Amino acid sequence: MGDCQGKPAIADLIEFGITLEGGSAMIKQYVERRDGGYWIAGSRVSLDSIVYAFFNGQTAESIAQSFPMLPLEQVYGAIAFYLSNRTEIDAYLTRARADFEVLRQAARDTDPMFYQKLADARRSGDARQP
Repeated sequence: MGDCQGKPAIADLIEFGITLEGGSAMIKQYVERRDGGYWIAGSRVSLDSIVYAFFNGQTAESIAQSFPMLPLEQVYGAIAFYLSNRTEIDAYLTRARADFEVLRQAARDTDPMFYQKLADARRSGDARQP
């Protein structure tokens, strides 16, 4: 990392969300961990939302348009955070999906008639569409 004088290389600074301001390095945090999840720093937007949009082929620009409260820099920072921590975040997303499925099944088990009516309504709605 960096040159032989111990100074970080520009590529190292970009990867870790560090910017140069007035000749000194400043670390920016794009993602924070709170409430058992990952969130875009200073916002109510989950990292999950950004990552799934990225998985679906959206560009950082289109993701930023979907979340107008996030500056483009923050979206790029979140994507860079994901790419730098892919193993950990993929495991987190897998656990979150499994937790959701457990809750989903519990809700279905609690009120099966409601979910049957919902399925019937969907089928009848699909039958009406050309």
